[in-house]
Amino acid sequence: MSEHENKPLTRWQVWWLAARPKTLPAAVSGVVAGTALAVRDGQFRLGPALAALGVGLLLQIGSNLANDVFDYERGADTPERLGPLRVTQAGLLSPTQVKMGMGVAFGLAALLGLYLAWQAGWIVLLIGLAAIFSAILYTGGPFAYGYYGLGDLFVFLFFGLAAVTGTYYVQAGRVSLAAWWTAVPIGLLVVNILVVNNLRDIENDRSVGKRTFAVRLGVRGTRLQYTSLLVITYLLVPVLILSGVLPWGALLTWLSLPLAWQMLRMAWTVQGRPLNAALAGSGRLAFAFSCLFFLGMLF
Repeated sequence: MSEHENKPLTRWQVWWLAARPKTLPAAVSGVVAGTALAVRDGQFRLGPALAALGVGLLLQIGSNLANDVFDYERGADTPERLGPLRVTQAGLLSPTQVKMGMGVAFGLAALLGLYLAWQAGWIVLLIGLAAIFSAILYTGGPFAYGYYGLGDLFVFLFFGLAAVTGTYYVQAGRVSLAAWWTAVPIGLLVVNILVVNNLRDIENDRSVGKRTFAVRLGVRGTRLQYTSLLVITYLLVPVLILSGVLPWGALLTWLSLPLAWQMLRMAWTVQGRPLNAALAGSGRLAFAFSCLFFLGMLF
């Protein structure tokens, strides 16, 4: 262990770990894609776009904190856990502190949601509140749906469909056909972050009674799921172009294929803790795809 690793963490470093920064690029992928379409359609509005970006980041941070403390309280975070450090399980923060941090993150997201509701209507606030409750109930509450194999669906709904169409709506006041369809590949890429996370944790989750979709599918089935979502994502782009939903510039997203191939190889060839690299890489892939999509819309 290096001298740096022996140094005690500062309070800021502990909270930074709790926020799990490697997950944050994926959290804004839907916002980037939705804003790209607003730019293309001449509907871009800086204030709502920045507020949507803030909401996306705060919802992801709040969700990470909720998972940290509620998994700990349910006994799912054991010393054998292979994922990145969880601050509650490690004793760096108390459950009360983490819940307070979660409340701050969701409270700030709600405040930005009020601004967006003022700009675009009350429906935006309802969607935001639904996203907050979804983040809490993923591992908290009497029916933690993440423990019953429903996490993939809810991630797709909120970090794909809601993120892309919501971002477009708060700028344009409507949702275009292109926004609905663009939400699909973005959502699938973000779901794949959860897929590789659950692939890594299959044995630990099974041992603590956490019946994720990966636990139900098994290792090979989960790898096939990861593969299928990638294939659908990249094949859907030319289909949408040829059908006239998206312009040819959207094909720039294919420049992220080398990274997608690298993540796919890792998903099929490594197990356990080394999959943490595939987890971070899958987040980078979703962000890279959305940024390339943004550039394509500028053309």
